[in-house]
Amino acid sequence: MTATPPSRDVTAAPPSPVPQLAEDQGPLAWFKALGPRGRRAFGGAFGGYALDSYDYFTLPLSMVAIAAYFGLNNGQTGLFTTVTLVVSAVGGALAGVLADRIGRVQALIVTVVTYAVFTVACGFAPDYETLLVFRALQGLGFGGEWAVGAILVAEYASAKHRGRTLGAIQSAWAAGWGLAVIVYTLVFQFLGDDLAWRVMFWTGALPALLVLYVRRNVQDAPEAAEARKKSPNKGSFTAIFKPGLLRTTLFAGLLSTGVQGGYYTLATWVPTFLKTERGLTVVGTGGYLAVLISGAFIGYLTGGYLTDVLGRKRNIALFAVLSALCILAFGSIPEGSNGLLLLVSFPLGFCMSAIFSGFGSFLAELYPTAVRGTGQGFTYNAGRGVGAIFPTLVGFLSDSWGVGGALIFGALAYGIAVIALFGLPETRGRELT
Repeated sequence: MTATPPSRDVTAAPPSPVPQLAEDQGPLAWFKALGPRGRRAFGGAFGGYALDSYDYFTLPLSMVAIAAYFGLNNGQTGLFTTVTLVVSAVGGALAGVLADRIGRVQALIVTVVTYAVFTVACGFAPDYETLLVFRALQGLGFGGEWAVGAILVAEYASAKHRGRTLGAIQSAWAAGWGLAVIVYTLVFQFLGDDLAWRVMFWTGALPALLVLYVRRNVQDAPEAAEARKKSPNKGSFTAIFKPGLLRTTLFAGLLSTGVQGGYYTLATWVPTFLKTERGLTVVGTGGYLAVLISGAFIGYLTGGYLTDVLGRKRNIALFAVLSALCILAFGSIPEGSNGLLLLVSFPLGFCMSAIFSGFGSFLAELYPTAVRGTGQGFTYNAGRGVGAIFPTLVGFLSDSWGVGGALIFGALAYGIAVIALFGLPETRGRELT
């Protein structure tokens, strides 16, 4: 392998301690272009987001057992998700400010430790109210991890490959989800439900191992860190609401509300739908979720590629429409047609995940370095908090409409996302400033 010829355009190369080699060649060009430091940062962010996903899904997967243990109705169980997502909005905003003030890596460590500690604490909850509080506090770390990790990697990635790079980070969510389903299937198969849901939460201690790796091997992108330190406005909430960024902040928050409202409606209620309305066993539910998650993983990687090819806005619009159609199809499949339900699970997982692939690059490109953490952390997680309304609506309406019928609100959320795109610029190929 030879060095890149001098005549070649390398203006999009990320900061790196060594020259980039053949960065435009092959399917893994985006990974090579990160450089050694960037690849270590990628590993830390990928692991953090996978374990963030794992800790999140300990609740939805255990929801039926928890409801039976504490004698809860669907409205009360839906409140778990709402509280988690609302508090995650606060946690994400705070983590964004921390990322701009103390650095991306240090903020990443804080978020991982927070969500791990309170996930484990959930396993010791003696009653519904305590579990609700612990789950809310878990949301503080859960809300911040993605935004911080995505920014860390985005500042190493080149403009040419940023969509694919952040799409690969996003695929960590499916990896963590899949791991949670495997553990759920084993734990609930061999333990009684009253103990199994607690064990699921206790396994949330896994992220502690990741913290050791991040502390020893990962550091902020040097040029971005230097630019952040020199700015007098770093980590300023007021800056993202000033005239130059106000429109961006409002519409990015609305976009995030729509996409996450749709996503978390499905993430929260599909396991319950499969077990209570389709009568599937633990193993059967795990099988359906495996198909859904396989579609999700491929969707993240495909969406990352398409967001670089089609552009950020077109990719999001395309998969918002397809996700809405898949939700309607999934919820309306008649009883007894479980084979068809399995068939629809793959495109459902694919579409609802591919839409997220452009988020990391899109939000990073909308804000300057000094307030990138604040802007991305606030808009992404404010959307999470407001979008939490949708899973709650499904919970309260499911008693009269059925879970499948109430899932229509997830489709409406994706409509909000499409509307929000009209207020945002296209950023494909934009250098971070």
